[in-house]
Amino acid sequence: MSALPADLVFTGGSIATMDPARRRATTVAVTGGRISAVGHDEVRELIGARTEVVDLTGRLLLPGFQDAHIHPVVAGLEHARCHLTGTSDAASTLAAVRSYADAHPELPWIVGGGWSMEAFDGGTPTAQLLDTVVRDRPVFLPNRDHHGAWVNTRALAIAGITRETSDPIGGRIERDADGEPTGMLQESAMDLVGRHTPQHTPDDRLEALLHAQQHLHSLGITAWQDALLGDTSGISDVSDAYLTAAGEGSLTARVAGALWWDRDRGSEQIPDLLRRRSRLRVGRMRADTVKIMLDGVAESRTAAMISPYLDGCGCATTHSGTSFVDPDKLRDFVTELDALGFQVHFHALGDRAVRDALDAVEAARTANGFRDTRPHLAHLQVVDPADIPRFRALGATANMQPLWAAHEPQMDELTIPFLGDERTRRQYPFGSLLRSGATLAAGSDWPVSSADPIHGIHVAVNRVLPGRDGQGRPVFLPEQRIDLTSALTAYTAGSAYVHHLDDTGSIEVGKLADLVVLDRDPFTGPADLIAETRAVLTYVGGDRVYAAPSA
Repeated sequence: MSALPADLVFTGGSIATMDPARRRATTVAVTGGRISAVGHDEVRELIGARTEVVDLTGRLLLPGFQDAHIHPVVAGLEHARCHLTGTSDAASTLAAVRSYADAHPELPWIVGGGWSMEAFDGGTPTAQLLDTVVRDRPVFLPNRDHHGAWVNTRALAIAGITRETSDPIGGRIERDADGEPTGMLQESAMDLVGRHTPQHTPDDRLEALLHAQQHLHSLGITAWQDALLGDTSGISDVSDAYLTAAGEGSLTARVAGALWWDRDRGSEQIPDLLRRRSRLRVGRMRADTVKIMLDGVAESRTAAMISPYLDGCGCATTHSGTSFVDPDKLRDFVTELDALGFQVHFHALGDRAVRDALDAVEAARTANGFRDTRPHLAHLQVVDPADIPRFRALGATANMQPLWAAHEPQMDELTIPFLGDERTRRQYPFGSLLRSGATLAAGSDWPVSSADPIHGIHVAVNRVLPGRDGQGRPVFLPEQRIDLTSALTAYTAGSAYVHHLDDTGSIEVGKLADLVVLDRDPFTGPADLIAETRAVLTYVGGDRVYAAPSA
């Protein structure tokens, strides 16, 4: 142990190191932004006259949380517009839209989003309904999962969408029995209107990033992977916000950026991706990942399934979802990206999409050998049991979004009836993946769902939503619950592995002092109270980036 005094010492509480060789300690020292000692009372010898001492007073110190699939800038932009997250039914959603429109008569468009599909019959509200609150201006409102957008009649007219308009490749215009567009646009059909909406300015994007960063730090998050750097669905590329913040030093988090794969193009886009990767290596920002979206979501029956969806009566249909990238071409694309040192981040919800992604990883491994590119598959709503062991065999990380693995209206009303019993039992198989030896990482997909890692951990352990949202609901597939240590590891060391941040994710000597102090030790209380835990202090490189008012 160094005899020099430390800059910072945490003591007087419990420390969960996430280091398998030494899981618990009571005192940690930090020097020069890195952890210089881990232990017990002997570490207190490093306290000098200028050492900052943080008395944990029985609280828990952990490595900082890391989110492996998130959209912070989009969340910040949405929060500044017509923000509908938290509305629970049609009446409250419409009231929120009306209130925003009335408060902003100067805006030529009403844009925002975050509404819940379960608030409307079938998850598909209509233009006529939206016209009742905003008729004079066009409205474009993506739903909570950002795989569909609700528009009014004025927006349909501006985009020239009529009954004669064909569905775009990879998208669907919802229509009534007479073939008339209803005002709901799925997947790539969102672009038909989205391309007409006012574009955000660079200042808007930077402000949104900094607002989101502060929120994430308040949740104990010190690093993340932004899962969409590129232009799509009316969203401008947010890379400039990261470049500016990283260059001026206001990016206090560590960020891995996932460059968007344009599914309308092929390998000819790879030189562009190489140039963008080089340009986005600034400060704490890296963009060594390519994001490939393979399918949609189960609620709109656009997630790619091996067998067809059921209809409302429980009978098989002829529709098994949408594959956005041809599987044969996907294998070639991933092999080429892997050879160039890119990590590939797959959006894969349906079991066919998961299999296509694993087949592509296998092709890359066969062609290139096992390179340290750390591919990962996000969402994993339905996984065929035959594909579970392939994650470990191929070194593909399972990137889970735990908050979705619970009974709630969107699951019970818009998903389970159309999947059937067998596929329902295969949803979010975190327990099976863990037992198979797969590496688990975790993310939120914020603003699709809450960015709070503690809430995600609560659901991963309990398979029930926190608080009143889960009250009275049964445990969702209890055999797929994972233990608290494994859930915390996914949000720390697991995501750090995905991010190639190998000097973070655990509390070990020599690692960066990216740390979070929780207001209690969730290991000492009942599992159903995990969600009551809060972050009170967050540090990145030994610098405090968040302190709760009561800390």
